Amino acid sequence: MTLLPAQTTAQLLRNGHRQAPLKGTAHEIDFIPVVKLFAPDGGATWLLTELDPDDPDIAFGLCDLGLGFPELGYVSLRDIAHVRGRLGLLVERDRLFRPQMALSAYAERARAAGRITV
Repeated sequence: MTLLPAQTTAQLLRNGHRQAPLKGTAHEIDFIPVVKLFAPDGGATWLLTELDPDDPDIAFGLCDLGLGFPELGYVSLRDIAHVRGRLGLLVERDRLFRPQMALSAYAERARAAGRITV
């Protein structure tokens, strides 16, 4: 299974292109997550909103490694693809995930709960 299908990658890149000129300004876009990735045999979860147009291996989103400190930031898709949980299972895309709010709202909830909740 491919970690990110072509349609998902395309949407993440479109968001990255829209965000690029706004980075570091008061006008940054608070996208809704495009994809949820998770380790089925561990606590790691990622809600991703965009890819860096200059380096499509780098994604931005809410990252939770299962240590109680979810945070917004950048992550390498290559690194995610190499993550293994306790049983050695690969990271999966949550095909049933239907985002309901902007990433900042998920981040606020996650900080309060100590983990990503959807």
